[in-house]
Amino acid sequence: MGDKLKPSEMESLDFAMEVYGGKEKIIDAKDLGMVARAMNCNPSLETLEKLGATKKAGEKKMKIEDVVPVIIELKKNKKDEGCYEDFVECLKLYDKADDGHMGAGDLPHMLLSLAEKLTDAEVDELFEDCLDEEDDEGMILYDPFLRRMCELDPPLKKKK
Repeated sequence: MGDKLKPSEMESLDFAMEVYGGKEKIIDAKDLGMVARAMNCNPSLETLEKLGATKKAGEKKMKIEDVVPVIIELKKNKKDEGCYEDFVECLKLYDKADDGHMGAGDLPHMLLSLAEKLTDAEVDELFEDCLDEEDDEGMILYDPFLRRMCELDPPLKKKK
């Protein structure tokens, strides 16, 4: 990875900036993490704050020229991010039978209360996109969920 984004990455960034910043493509610095994730980066909140993100909305605005160096930096340092294998190891802790299943209630609890907590809305969206139905015993297979979440498999297309 050099000092520039590829044309396809710039196109993706331009689109993400429009989604989160409107036609002006000026995002609130609180949304920097959303733009980073749209660019296939998964930085910690601490990393985002070091690169200019804010905790509260309205404190700072960022233009695309402010965001490009952030995305370049995040792509250079992808080794600092959690990956599929790391997530598997975490969820194995909840796999009591060591058979690839975990309690369906354990997953939202983890995501809402441990480490860098997600919001209820974020968990709902993640489950809608990536989680299969639980079985009759209230268990889920966590590998397919993680593969979809980490974009190793396409997300589900659930009908409403």
